Amino acid sequence: MSTDEQPQRPADTPRSLAEALRSRDDASLGALLHARPDLLNPVPNDLTQLATRAATRASVVRALERLDRFAQQVAEALAVAPEPATYDELHALVAGDEGGDTTVDTALARALATLREQALTWGPPDRLRLVRTARELLAPAPQYPSPTGLGPTVAEATAGMSPNRMQDIVAAAGLPSTHDAVSAVRSLTELFTDRTRMSALLDEAPAESVEVLSRLVWGPPYGQVTADPARHLRWLLDRGLLLPTSPGTVVLPREAALHLRAGRAHRVLEPAPPAIEPLREHRPQAVDAAAASQAYMALDTVEELMKDWDEGGPTVLRAGGLSVRDLKRTAVALDVPEPVAAFWVELAYAAGLVAADGDADERYAATPAYDDWQALPAPERWSVLATAWLTATRTAGLIGGRDGKDRTLSALGPHLDRSSAPEIRHRVLTLLTTLPDGASPTPESVLARLRWERPPRGSAGGGASAGGVSSHASAGNAPMELRARIAQWTLNEAELLGFTGRGALSAHGRALLGSESEESSPETSATHPSPAELAARSARAARLLAPLLPEPLDHVLLQADLTAVAPGPLERPLAETLSVLADVESKGGATVYRFTPGSVRRALDAGKAASDLHAFLAAHSRTPVPQPLAYLIDDVARKHGHLRIGVASAYVRCDDEALLNEILADKRSQNLRLRRLAPTVLAAQADPGALLEGLRQMGFAPAAESADGDVLITRAHAHRSPPRTAPEPVHDGPPLADATLIGAAVRAIRAGDLASTAPRKAAPEPGETLPRTTAAETLATMQAAVLTSEAVWIGYVNAEGSASQRVIAPIRVEGGFVTAYDHTADEVRTYPLHRVTGVAELADD
Repeated sequence: MSTDEQPQRPADTPRSLAEALRSRDDASLGALLHARPDLLNPVPNDLTQLATRAATRASVVRALERLDRFAQQVAEALAVAPEPATYDELHALVAGDEGGDTTVDTALARALATLREQALTWGPPDRLRLVRTARELLAPAPQYPSPTGLGPTVAEATAGMSPNRMQDIVAAAGLPSTHDAVSAVRSLTELFTDRTRMSALLDEAPAESVEVLSRLVWGPPYGQVTADPARHLRWLLDRGLLLPTSPGTVVLPREAALHLRAGRAHRVLEPAPPAIEPLREHRPQAVDAAAASQAYMALDTVEELMKDWDEGGPTVLRAGGLSVRDLKRTAVALDVPEPVAAFWVELAYAAGLVAADGDADERYAATPAYDDWQALPAPERWSVLATAWLTATRTAGLIGGRDGKDRTLSALGPHLDRSSAPEIRHRVLTLLTTLPDGASPTPESVLARLRWERPPRGSAGGGASAGGVSSHASAGNAPMELRARIAQWTLNEAELLGFTGRGALSAHGRALLGSESEESSPETSATHPSPAELAARSARAARLLAPLLPEPLDHVLLQADLTAVAPGPLERPLAETLSVLADVESKGGATVYRFTPGSVRRALDAGKAASDLHAFLAAHSRTPVPQPLAYLIDDVARKHGHLRIGVASAYVRCDDEALLNEILADKRSQNLRLRRLAPTVLAAQADPGALLEGLRQMGFAPAAESADGDVLITRAHAHRSPPRTAPEPVHDGPPLADATLIGAAVRAIRAGDLASTAPRKAAPEPGETLPRTTAAETLATMQAAVLTSEAVWIGYVNAEGSASQRVIAPIRVEGGFVTAYDHTADEVRTYPLHRVTGVAELADD
């Protein structure tokens, strides 16, 4: 077709992306800025700058990565379609020769609307264009395979081929000779795109030749041939079904591949997202009860962790974080595996309950916020933890792995932030709402849905050798992508935290998520709620959880074997006193405490008298105090404090000389290096703490005393860090803009575009960027605009020396200043006239 025969572009068809954006309404521009927030930083001056920024490589790559699988497939099909392409041509590439069905048609319209909304395509349905940068990224190139597996067109593959060789190919393909190479390329292309003639040509092909084509048809389309190819390869080369691209390398032309594919650009079309499949179904009441039980265990575990670190936790590594040894010790104290212990440590940190104390010998300690958190009711404490987990970018599952520099990632250390973690957590849990209440999903279906919504970068390609042609195969399988791993960790952590029960989403978990439904998109799930909305969700979740949590008990059951059974959670004062008087032996539905001489002595050291302990047990036991327990308390109390330890380095004082003689005679006291100063006093070269511990190991019950001779009461000293705020989530890229910011940005872009595109009368110096006028001309034009209420175009230089163009409507000119409504800024401003470099009237039309 000659140039004169080319269809003419309608007058109203946009000639560029900027013109296409200019024809949009404000709602459409706002949708673009919401979907691609990187375009807002900084706010573009006008629509031309917005179009330029939307076509940059970094922005296009980010936009393509956030498309779902089918939208990506449509973009990939546009990249191999003629430019511009009609909707019918695009539909043929997507659906193939069979034409598809209503599902494909509906999905194609939706995907094309998404691409158009995000400024990746533009133009009317009969002249669809992909943004040039996207086309360069997705179109086939010799350096990298196309996502579709298609190669270059006949025209691209034969560029530079000699005219004689082209005539040989045309003749071998059974086509009449042409007068030039361009006509030969056109003739060969028409043959490959004609289904009937192409089928007839392939019917003549040897079976080995068809086998070679079948191995190249779905990509990669490149292969290697020897200098003397086999006969079946020569048959393909002679007819242009394989075209040389470099010495020893051939390619299957795009038109021939599309014929072999029945017109489809993709082998597997994925127009609809995979459904979330249920694994098991439970009664919703059973799910809520299981989740509430786990939520209570989560609170208990965090409290146990903080109690273990109450007097000063582990030291902070020089590079930051928790050492492997300290993490193992914490896991033993919590009686959980190390990965689970790492999760609880990170959760407490994300909630602002633990931080480094900032001392010279820096250690981790509870923050003052922990004391405030403890004072809250149990449902509200859970909401604090769940909200912190849902919004945190720190990813506990990475702990123990390696970073980019092959360094071990430690708990509470750096490099654990992953900006996509909150969005993935929120999306995974939102997908659970698509199932009936009480149903748990199969993890595989959740991962498949996430892969469809955010396909991994790149695609697995493969090839094989056949008949002397070896296709370029891709490298080995990469490890599981981070998005899939975070999704799996989310399912596990949600169960640990009580967000889900038996794998199904609980009622309080659903309330904390908000009102998302199955129709919500990943972008909707990732929207950050306002603090007020988040507080309302937390309060609603706490109200739903409250009736499911057990009420704290004010009693225990004392047993004759020196144990106490707590049949449920205890009130805080009772639990704190009992934890001093007895040791926790086991946990579960009920907690078992065991009384030992050491635990009773610990209570006596804390200032309790034997009578206090008897009264405490009698008041809080539903069973009589067993006689063995009463004897144990009296026996330990009778011995407690007979020996007094003070500072000499240290000394032992006792009124019973026989008891001191027994200590001196015991071989186990040799390392204390005791000597008698008086009949009732022994001196030691060990410090008081070591002396106390040594005598206790020997079976005695000494008590420390002050310089005045009073018994020292030893209570655990709660160590707190200075006030610390919870760590802020670390986001990669610009944050999502709210509706107010987007609306203001749209108005500013519109005003700037008006200033840059408004028709103007000829300026005295048309070659300059800003209009230049004398001071007298500027003043006269401004005064005339005030009288006529017309807008003018000005060049303005601010105090920093930055030049800009503005459209203003002058209101008043006096005192060397002009007060005007600035269309660019959408507000009334005052400008010094000496900073106005020039002024031009807007054209009447």
